[in-house]
Amino acid sequence: MDYLHFFSPVRISRGQGHPVEEVDSVAEAMVFLRKWPTGRRGPVYQCALNCCSAAMSGQMSAEEARKAFTGFARITRLLDDDMALPVHGETMASVYALRR
Repeated sequence: MDYLHFFSPVRISRGQGHPVEEVDSVAEAMVFLRKWPTGRRGPVYQCALNCCSAAMSGQMSAEEARKAFTGFARITRLLDDDMALPVHGETMASVYALRR
């Protein structure tokens, strides 16, 4: 299961007064997504869930699932500000495209 660890963790911030949570594997992302409120599950949530499921079954890499989960965290405004910077291989244009 080591191959399901992310190259770098996704840092989740629920706001001031709450500790920053680090999600560092596909399995942890799945746990987080399964706890997400049913009424707030939209297409971005479904995409992240599908990508994590695909990674768990070996149909997608952990890094591809990480990108989908990071996009979900960004859209839901849970992504820690430090995570807004591009990761290896990403450009600032791709970061800004996800923010739109």
